[in-house]
Amino acid sequence: MIEITSLDDSRVSMFSRLTEAQLRMELEPEKGVFIAESPKVIRVALDAGWEPTALLCERKHIEGDAKDIVARIDSHAPIYVGSRELLTQLTGYTLTRGVLCAMRRKPQPTVAEVLRNARRVVVIEAVTDTTNIGAIFRSAAALGIDAVLLTRDTCDPLNRRAVRVSMGTVFLVPWTWLDAPITALHDYGFRTAAMALSEQSVSLDNAQLKAEPRLAVIMGTEGDGLPYQTIEEADYTVRIPMAHGVDSLNVAAAAAVAFWELRIP
Repeated sequence: MIEITSLDDSRVSMFSRLTEAQLRMELEPEKGVFIAESPKVIRVALDAGWEPTALLCERKHIEGDAKDIVARIDSHAPIYVGSRELLTQLTGYTLTRGVLCAMRRKPQPTVAEVLRNARRVVVIEAVTDTTNIGAIFRSAAALGIDAVLLTRDTCDPLNRRAVRVSMGTVFLVPWTWLDAPITALHDYGFRTAAMALSEQSVSLDNAQLKAEPRLAVIMGTEGDGLPYQTIEEADYTVRIPMAHGVDSLNVAAAAAVAFWELRIP
């Protein structure tokens, strides 16, 4: 146990002064870290085999909510403790359940690896809101999505807030970055379904759509939706039937509806 009494302690800079980009280490991502927040999320990460590099814990939780976590990582990583007030000042926000864990990033799997046994996947294109990313991952895990692919203009799923909103499901669903055009998914046997409103849209409950053996559902940015080219190149353009003149849902809500309707029993 290492007591933290100063805001200037360099040993906890990953929790206080480093930006998400600095934590990620763009040039050497295999050396990067991310921050998992709350005991429940940290437990999911540990169970999924992610390596802790440091724990920052409010003093009262050492023998409370985080007792089992402390026991699991005590011989693997330093454990920093301090008062709630100091930790709030240090991080700039009130900790959820008073515990943060810095964890080492893993090498990203290839697209072929995450798609090998997949039948239902989601492609997230240009979604930058971390809350939405976390919510999409949580729905993906709960509703039978086998893998998640993200375009490079989408925010990092291991962003602290995205991890917390996902309740740790970012550690459970295989995911990676998609650097090739979305049409490249045809090479893996997938048909693509762009969630968008257009004159060519089919309803989400379309029988042919639901019968596809391998389907990639494409979700777009919160404000503008999917780019025209993505829609034009998709095998299907799909709409969610709605009432009362409502034309669209939040991307996370729309994803949950689509995942449920297109799931494979």
